[in-house]
Amino acid sequence: MSEETYLIAGLGNPGSKYENTRHNVGFQVVDELARRYNTSLAVEKWDALHCRIHVRGKRIYLLKPQSFMNRSGTPIARFADFFKIPKEHILVIHDDLDMHPGRLKLVATGGPGGHNGIRSIIQCLGTKDFHRVKIGIGRPGQNDIHADIPVERFVLASLSNEEQQLLDKRMSVLLDGVECFVESGSQKAMNSLNSIK
Repeated sequence: MSEETYLIAGLGNPGSKYENTRHNVGFQVVDELARRYNTSLAVEKWDALHCRIHVRGKRIYLLKPQSFMNRSGTPIARFADFFKIPKEHILVIHDDLDMHPGRLKLVATGGPGGHNGIRSIIQCLGTKDFHRVKIGIGRPGQNDIHADIPVERFVLASLSNEEQQLLDKRMSVLLDGVECFVESGSQKAMNSLNSIK
């Protein structure tokens, strides 16, 4: 029997200019997951950095698209197609403006919600039925975030020290949730991640 194969993609923009910005929290999570397995996303293929890990006999490709956020779907679709990864085994990790900072939510489907990376993935995969882990970053004008900051500038700005500390605090829960998704399915992972408000 062949190994089940999964694709875990973190979204972000490539280059040091965008490192540790709010829009790149997905990159941080897949980097930390790779570190947990003593590896790194160092191999470039099809406009993405990737590596392969194994969790309980299941093959997992960790991916960071290098095509910039609004074209994230192209490398993700290419990997999914080449390695014949079913849509239900794709998990995308990304920032979410409409959840307060630090909130986590795993969903099985849905529209782009204004997120250009998710919009690109939906277009390239031809379906909205893939799993996402949303990481709340807040929206200007809500939750004590200054209203005068344009959204485009806000998502491309670096995380504050407090925001980075909160993400670091959530990281082990995030990584455990991703592993749970692979090992036990989305419902059990939802029970774990979606309780983090």
